[in-house]
Amino acid sequence: MSYFHGLPVLDFPQDPSARDLPADPSSVAWRMRGGMGSDDESPDAYWDRFTRTVPPEEVRALVFGVPWYGMDGWGAADELAEASSRLVNLEAVFLGDVEMEESELSWLEQSDLEPVLRAYPRLRELGVRGSKDLEFPVLRHEGLRTLRFETGGLPARVTRKVAASDLPSLECLELWLGDENYGCDTTLEDLRPLLTGERLPSLRHLGLQNSRFQDEIAAAVAHAPVVARLASLRLSMGTLGDEGAAALLDGQPLTHLRFLDLHHHYLSDAMVLRLREALEPAGVRVDLTEREEAEHYGGEEHRYVAAAE
Repeated sequence: MSYFHGLPVLDFPQDPSARDLPADPSSVAWRMRGGMGSDDESPDAYWDRFTRTVPPEEVRALVFGVPWYGMDGWGAADELAEASSRLVNLEAVFLGDVEMEESELSWLEQSDLEPVLRAYPRLRELGVRGSKDLEFPVLRHEGLRTLRFETGGLPARVTRKVAASDLPSLECLELWLGDENYGCDTTLEDLRPLLTGERLPSLRHLGLQNSRFQDEIAAAVAHAPVVARLASLRLSMGTLGDEGAAALLDGQPLTHLRFLDLHHHYLSDAMVLRLREALEPAGVRVDLTEREEAEHYGGEEHRYVAAAE
C-alpha cells in the first residue's frame, strides 16, 4: 500500500546507516519490513532500532509487512502491546501488508487482536489482512473509527464477535468474507446483527465483500435498517448476479448513498443499465467495473470471488 490512515507509507530503512528520515515522524505511516535476508538484522532488532531512532510518541500510524506476516510470520501483536506505554499517540495499525508475490492471502498467519485493542483504547483504525489463527475479542472500544478485514476466508467466530462488540465510534466496517475452501464459514445469519446497526450507531460506510453468497447478502441489505444512514455501501469483489442486484433495487431506496461499490460482478448488460439509470441521476457514484464471466462445467455455473487463495 502507498497510503494508510490518510498518510503516505514510508518503509523504515533496513540499512542501519540510513539517516534520510522525515523531519516530522507523524507525517507518514511507518512500514516495518525488516529482517528479510539471511544477513539482515533480526525482526526484533529491526523493531528495537525503529523505536530507538524514531521518537515513539510522534508515531501516528504503523504498517507491518514481511517478515511479521507471511508463510512463516509470527505477527506483531505482542510487540505492539508491549510498546503501548511509548507509542502514546498511535492512531492506526495495519497488520499483514503482504503482496501476492510474498505470500498467498490464505497463508498469512494472524493472531489474537485483543492485546492490541486493550493496549490502545484510543486506536482509530485497524486493518488486518489474512485470517489464519485470527481471533477478535468481544469488547467495547470507544476509539475505533475504521475496522477492516481483508481475507480469503473470514471465520464465523470472528464475524460473530465483531457483531457482538460495542463499537460506538465506528464509522467504517469492511469484511472480506471469502470462500469456504479457504476458511469462510460465516453465514448470512452471522451478519444479520451488523445489519441492524444497533451496536454501531456511528456507522456510515459498510462493506460486505468478496463473498460466495453475495446475492443473499444483497437481498438482506435491501431491507437492513443500517442502510438508511450509510454514505457508502460496498458489495463488491464477490459473485453478485442479476438476482442480488434486482433485490437490492427492489428494496429500500439507495439514492441517499454517495457511493455504491459493486466492482467484480456477474451482472448482465441489462442489469448494469438498470442500476445506472436508477441511481446515477440521483448523484450516486456506482462502480460497476470488472465484469466477470461465469464458467460452466459439469452442467453447473461457477462464479468466483476476487480474493481467496
